[in-house]
Amino acid sequence: MSAAAKRGRAKLIAVDGVDAPAVFAAARAALAASVSGAPAGAQGGVSRWDASGIFQDLEVADEVAGSPSPRTILLLYAADLAFRLRWQVRPALAEGRTVVVAPYVQTAIAFGRAAGLPAAWLDNLFRFAPRASERHIVAARDPHAAAMKDGFVGLASAHVAGKNAPARKRLIKATETHLRRGRPRPRGRGDRPTRRAAP
Repeated sequence: MSAAAKRGRAKLIAVDGVDAPAVFAAARAALAASVSGAPAGAQGGVSRWDASGIFQDLEVADEVAGSPSPRTILLLYAADLAFRLRWQVRPALAEGRTVVVAPYVQTAIAFGRAAGLPAAWLDNLFRFAPRASERHIVAARDPHAAAMKDGFVGLASAHVAGKNAPARKRLIKATETHLRRGRPRPRGRGDRPTRRAAP
């Protein structure tokens, strides 16, 4: 029996939403519920966005650099997610641990759809991300208090809409709508390919 098998079964849990405090609270609760009664080796952690510091660098960039487009922001988010997967998530899963990723792919896809980016482009961008064992969508506690900048969607909306607070709130609200509506997860590496209809 492998060491990972002795510790427990690896689990990847995705928690998505536009309200950062609610997402992180739900992530902690999901982790606690998942590892309750599990062997010590199955304990894991929460992987939060911007583990790589990309968005911290973006925040301190000179104004002359201008505001990044939604496509650029999502490319940066994908780079940060790849960093988290490489250094936090995959090593823990290989040890048989539980990892909660907050937010994960659905938040970014919903933001992209709200910003008008094509679904096919978004699906292709996040094909590298493994499929989660469980998915949780967290509703915003107060959608009108959406000028927040402590989460991915709030920060991204602030960069896209600039100082226009109503535009930021509309973008966050539209992101939450797309998130609740939901879309099928893009096929990840290792998943069985779907049969395409003949043209």
